[in-house]
Amino acid sequence: MGRVRDLTGQANFQPFIKRLPQFFSAIRFQETVFALPFAYTGMILAADGFPTFYQFSWITVAMISARTFGMAFNRVADRHIDARNPRTVSRHLPSKRLRVSDLVILAAVAMGVFFAAAAMLNNLALALAPVAAVYLALYPFSKRFTWTANLLLGWALAIAPSAAWIGVRGSLDWEPVLLSVAVASWAASFDIIYHTQDHEFYSLDGLHSIALRFGAVAAFRWAKALDVIAVVALLVMGEWMGLSLPYYLGCVVSIGLLVAKYRLVSPTDMSRITIAFFRINAYISTTIFVATSVSILLD
Repeated sequence: MGRVRDLTGQANFQPFIKRLPQFFSAIRFQETVFALPFAYTGMILAADGFPTFYQFSWITVAMISARTFGMAFNRVADRHIDARNPRTVSRHLPSKRLRVSDLVILAAVAMGVFFAAAAMLNNLALALAPVAAVYLALYPFSKRFTWTANLLLGWALAIAPSAAWIGVRGSLDWEPVLLSVAVASWAASFDIIYHTQDHEFYSLDGLHSIALRFGAVAAFRWAKALDVIAVVALLVMGEWMGLSLPYYLGCVVSIGLLVAKYRLVSPTDMSRITIAFFRINAYISTTIFVATSVSILLD
């Protein structure tokens, strides 16, 4: 035991630069690709083309720092749940690869950077930054109280496109709200599916989810309905903003990817959840961003 404690202590006090991969892994930095393309979609729609490099840079910093804050805070808030869940017991806090103070400091720094980036954009962005931060900090607790937790997660990601629109224009209109509805529905859909695999643990631990409340089969119906809402919102937004053919081709590709998702996973077979969750979601957000960009450039 003494040897184990010594090794753990040495690991905890490694130079910060050597521990960076642990921080990136803890907050799943690679998953930034899920939300960032939708933020960029809101950005180019607001600018009706490419924004200034200044706006692009600070929007990127704001989105990455906001997500870093949210994920770091989430890991701290859920550390005891993660330690009890066989699927998550190997995460960085339960396995003691990082300390609670490590992620608290990371969250605090990320929040400061987020507020600074919002201030560099415009007054409305700065005024709403605390609202976004509070939401990102509170939604992880929702699974302790309500089965709507999966839906609330969707709205955490849905902040991105509307926030990017505000970052460019300094105001909020209904068009990016439609894009946020699409993102919220899409994100809630994959969160419902992802947490279906925790159905048994949630039941034993007194937590809440759509899968636990309605059953795994019904949860997949919820997920499919939300994906339909996401597609409809994207199509309505495209019509409203007068986007051209490439945008709708991107929507068609995204529909195909959503269909493929349900070929990979089912209520009785979650073995390919990694492919469905990581790859397909990244493909969808990137496809919509590229299609929107091409549509605007060719207009």
